[in-house]
Amino acid sequence: MTDTHAHLDGCEESAGELVERARQAGVTRVVTVGTGIDSCRDALAIADEHEHVYAALGIDPHQAGGSEAGRIAELRDLLGHPKVVAVGETGLDNFHDFAAPEQQRALFETQIDLATELELPLVIHSRDAVEDTAAALERFGGTVVLHCFSSPGLLAPALERGYYVSFAGNVTYPKAADLRHCAALVPVDRILAETDSPYLAPQRFRGKPNEPAHVVHTVAVLAEARGEDAAELGARIDGNATAAFGL
Repeated sequence: MTDTHAHLDGCEESAGELVERARQAGVTRVVTVGTGIDSCRDALAIADEHEHVYAALGIDPHQAGGSEAGRIAELRDLLGHPKVVAVGETGLDNFHDFAAPEQQRALFETQIDLATELELPLVIHSRDAVEDTAAALERFGGTVVLHCFSSPGLLAPALERGYYVSFAGNVTYPKAADLRHCAALVPVDRILAETDSPYLAPQRFRGKPNEPAHVVHTVAVLAEARGEDAAELGARIDGNATAAFGL
């Protein structure tokens, strides 16, 4: 099984401990995600240290109004690392409002251009920005992964365009029936699962730090929502991760 989105550099415990517990739980691969240049460097160091950890590197929308947005040249250099599998997370966030919409759009578009140039997938963060996210991605012809899917309004364009849709621990929450309904509609060759560690622990561990080992609990809930066997869905998600990220 693959945890397709974790922030190992942001976890309190060492990456080594987390990766080993994940392995014991049947999670054999992790994509660790950088959200700014220093975070990206840390993600690459972790990926270098662990054979089955890969890195997605980007500057997230929360930092679009600060100095990080001016470090695109550094990001481009880091994206040449052999263990990099995607650009991102990048996108738009109108919920937290840490940066002006026009600043977010400019940074997002720059990273779309990077992914196009380098022929890498895009890992998308989108919150309260359905129409703007869908519009910005219209010109991108590569692989798109909608990370921590929480915007049902994005499901229709995602299905139409063949995006990968990744679900995190919030799909297990009692009030998340709408997300479970969305999960049931995603084609079996386009569904992914993630932890977004150390955030969004599944219901069984809610309130505690999340970690890659917990993705198995998210997969179990996804399988129930889809009327599928959890082991079979986990294997299929693992195959989808291979296809999405070229693992």
